[in-house]
Order: sequence, then structure tokens, then C-alpha cells
Amino acid sequence: MSKEKAVSSGSSGSSSSGSLFLQGLFQYSPYKPSQGRVVRQVTWLAMAVVAALAAFQLYIAFGGTGGGTKASGLAALLCAAGIWFSYRTVNFARFADFLIAVEAEMKKVSWPTKEELKRSSFVVIIVVLLLAAVLFLFDNVWTALFTLIK
Repeated sequence: MSKEKAVSSGSSGSSSSGSLFLQGLFQYSPYKPSQGRVVRQVTWLAMAVVAALAAFQLYIAFGGTGGGTKASGLAALLCAAGIWFSYRTVNFARFADFLIAVEAEMKKVSWPTKEELKRSSFVVIIVVLLLAAVLFLFDNVWTALFTLIK
């Protein structure tokens, strides 16, 4: 019975999840703060950098290099709003649970040793160079053949 309630409350329409997201934007407390910290921090940083770059582009587009206070104020407001939005997004329950699951899966990955990485990289580089040489030869052969045929 409790599963049915959880499923029915979790699968309500997109309008309710949208309103939950809007409500979550104006809260300060992080969702499950001790879980998935690294992935959430990196995601927040990437989103904040995008917001700062967008604010900088807006500043330039409005002629901010001429010393316009409106352009700098609007850019600062956009930057602050983008940073706050990115902070709240990584703490939105559904997205935070996804990021927590991502970090859990990343801990399960079997990462190669330094030597395995060097060997594998060497093999890939050699194969790419060999394929480039073969394609170069085929290209020259076909070019010469079509030049003879005209």
C-alpha cells in the first residue's frame, strides 16, 4: 500500500514537478548534503561557469566595455541569478538523487593503472597513424587513377 502511495505521489504531472522545482529555488538548505558531494560540486561549478560566461557575453553585447553601468549591473544580476539557479538545481531532489547515483557508480569503476593507460594509449596512437597512412595511400592511388582517366 505504501508503494502505491509513493508511486502515485511521485508520478503526478509535470506541472506539479515544475512547481516543486520553483519552490525549491527559494530554499537555502541543501538536499542530502553528505551524499554525492564531489559530483554535485563539479556540476555546480560547470553550471556557474556557464552562467558567468553568459553574463560576460551579455555585458559585451550591451557595450559594457564603454563603461555602461546598466550593462554591468544587468550582467552582475544575471551572473548572480545563474549561480543561485545552478546551486539550487544541484540540490533539487530528483537531480540530486541522479548525481548521487552517478557518484556511487563512479566508485564502482575499475580504473586502469598508469602502465595500462600508457600501453593502451600507445596502441591507439599507432593504429590511428597506420590507418592515416593507409588512407593517404588509397587517396593518392585513386587520385592518380582518376587523373589518368580524366
